[in-house]
Amino acid sequence: MPRPDRSTERRAELLPVVAATFAELGYRRTSTAELADRCGVRVNILYRLWPDKQAMFIAAIHHVFDRSLETWESLLANSDDAGATEILRYEAKHLGEHGFYRILFSGLGETDDPAIKTALAETYSNFLTFIRTQVAAHRGTTPRAGGASVDLAVWAVLGLGTMANIGRELGLLSPRLRERLLSEMGNLILDG
Repeated sequence: MPRPDRSTERRAELLPVVAATFAELGYRRTSTAELADRCGVRVNILYRLWPDKQAMFIAAIHHVFDRSLETWESLLANSDDAGATEILRYEAKHLGEHGFYRILFSGLGETDDPAIKTALAETYSNFLTFIRTQVAAHRGTTPRAGGASVDLAVWAVLGLGTMANIGRELGLLSPRLRERLLSEMGNLILDG
């Protein structure tokens, strides 16, 4: 009797380590030997799970959104507060603490690779869709005179998070200032 295929489960077990490695070292500095070492497996095991380093990196890109969505859905399920406000409050304290934004930043330097570019576009599109749903729900059906449209607000929220991560990465924003930036400016954007 053949052994059951556990490749899906094994990928799920190793992906957090793969993503953390790409977050730390970036795409170009990460070797498959380094990935295998950190995962505690031989290189050939990684190649049984993913065809190449590019596929591992693309999986890490998608992992960034998947972990964010998992966190946000858990927040929404366990909170009586409005969704967008609760998520913004959480992100003001925790945005970027795992460094996964570095995977996306690293990927931006690889957009000459069509597969990586597509993965980034899909991931950012997923972020935009999720944020749009939250902003629209927060605002309800009441029109906001003179305020930014929901679509502009969504891009502004995404940009705010990106800038907060750049501030973190370059040491330009203290944790407290980063928290205030996300909380205060985020609420202004949410309210239109």
